[in-house]
Amino acid sequence: MSNLFLRTLREDPTDAEVPSHRLLVRAGYIRRAAPGGFSWLPLGWIVLRNIEQIVREEMDAAGFQEVHFPALLPKAPYETSGRWVDYGDDLFRLHDRHGNDFLLAPTHEEMFTLLVKDLYGSYKDLPLSIYQIQTKYRDEARPRAGLFRGREFLMKDSYSFDVDDEGLQRSYDRHREAYIKTFERLGLPVVIVSAMSGAMGGSASEEFLTPIEVGEDTYVRCPSCGYAANTEAVEVPVPDPIPLDGAPAARVADTPDTPTIETLVDHLNAHGEFDRPDGPWTAADTMKNVVVKLRHPDGTTEPLAVGVPGDREVDEKRLGAQVAPAELEPFEEADFAAHPALVKGYIGPGTLGSTGTSGIRFLVDPRIVDGTRWVTGANEAGKHVIDLTYGRDFTADGVIEAAEVRSGDTCPNCGEALEIARGVEMGHIFQLGRKYADALGLQVQDESGQLVTVTMGSYGIGVSRAVAAIAETNHDDLGLCWPREVAPADVHLVIAGKEGGPQRPAAESLAAEIEAAGLRVLFDDREGVSPGVRFKDAELIGVPTIVVCGRGIDADDPSKSLVEIKDRRSGDRRDVPLGEVVAHLASIG
Repeated sequence: MSNLFLRTLREDPTDAEVPSHRLLVRAGYIRRAAPGGFSWLPLGWIVLRNIEQIVREEMDAAGFQEVHFPALLPKAPYETSGRWVDYGDDLFRLHDRHGNDFLLAPTHEEMFTLLVKDLYGSYKDLPLSIYQIQTKYRDEARPRAGLFRGREFLMKDSYSFDVDDEGLQRSYDRHREAYIKTFERLGLPVVIVSAMSGAMGGSASEEFLTPIEVGEDTYVRCPSCGYAANTEAVEVPVPDPIPLDGAPAARVADTPDTPTIETLVDHLNAHGEFDRPDGPWTAADTMKNVVVKLRHPDGTTEPLAVGVPGDREVDEKRLGAQVAPAELEPFEEADFAAHPALVKGYIGPGTLGSTGTSGIRFLVDPRIVDGTRWVTGANEAGKHVIDLTYGRDFTADGVIEAAEVRSGDTCPNCGEALEIARGVEMGHIFQLGRKYADALGLQVQDESGQLVTVTMGSYGIGVSRAVAAIAETNHDDLGLCWPREVAPADVHLVIAGKEGGPQRPAAESLAAEIEAAGLRVLFDDREGVSPGVRFKDAELIGVPTIVVCGRGIDADDPSKSLVEIKDRRSGDRRDVPLGEVVAHLASIG
């Protein structure tokens, strides 16, 4: 460590939001270079490469082959696939000196597809799975949480190519199994959840989420049947329709000063003329109609109205996943002025949808089915409609999963209550199907000599993100606690004694013996640094095993010398005779 390019910090960096970010900077693993971009110091670079190697070994063991593409790519393939536009502002676009358009790749589906098209033309060439570990670029609007959400990041992306859907399923399953093994080796707990494909396209999609409180992904899990899904992909159980016969007639009522669900419910319960036999009114009896704007990749915008039960908010992340690649924008005062049929705070279905006066597309929550009755806006200030019945008094243009998902909601699989948890996405696997093969003309001859379009899968792992996730799940109040396979060293050897004492020569000899045994050693041989500082740095840096040459070193009789060995993760300590230290360390990994 006397020569190591390292500076540990005692104070947290001011811009760090999550423990992994704070500790990785304080322990000298990374330094911020720009918003969403980090420089890797020697210890951090070792950890990153260890993770990369584990990923590579598991990909190779599964029979996948490694390739490598440039990060700087031409516009044409992405324009052909539609993603030059669909990616919107997330794409880094640039020109060369001749004015030609290029991009910094966010993913490489197009390039993999074209490479296979260039080299393969027969069903005999397939199945094929190839991968790369490559730096990716996305122009995040708000880079945050250190390595979790950056503009530049290292990712493993692999792609499978098969003649038919049965082959795709087999390739998908092989990747899924390889991912499980990879995360086990990394020491990362993961929950596999159903997910949305988003801008990637395709059908089946699953995420591998590491459960952590600071995770930006919310998911549900069912303790009864094991169902798990990202909240964006949760399918709301659709209730049975209710017969329309006997439903009371809808009526418009005066409800002054009730622009919110809360004020509306309070008003209904405070006035006797609204009393009903089945108990007080609740927010669940109301329907709110939320209007947003969709900005499409080509720059055009359109309003969209979403109807949800009044006891739930519209989840912008869920809604955004449903309308992708369009992006959500707020419906502002100028937009209301341009649509005078919309009365803010009192918007109702009568003015929405293909039959409404506003012409605004209207989509509703799956719980809003035929025969359900609602209290909702009457499109007039201070008025609501009571007992407005779906299927009789109004209909929508379609259904959308946009309402917030809550703990206790019904599992779509078994009907039991769901639990909510938070996590961070570490891997994502997609059955892309033929989206990119169709766009780019990837076909092979089948057994009968006919041309068939190849079906594809896409599979990603966040390699640099894994550094943060492992740090997030492996730390304590003192610092990091790395799993052995990814740690920057196996042993952190510390000298704890006065300068000129017997500890330094004993430690130098021990360091050489440990290295000769094939273990990686981080040796704190710094002079002029107090034992207290050395101990704090060892705890902060987080190597799995800390070895201390201290007062137990006997200068007169080395055979009586004792060395303290501490397990950084468990905190267990033991004194081991100096001559037995190497064998003991080898026995624990």
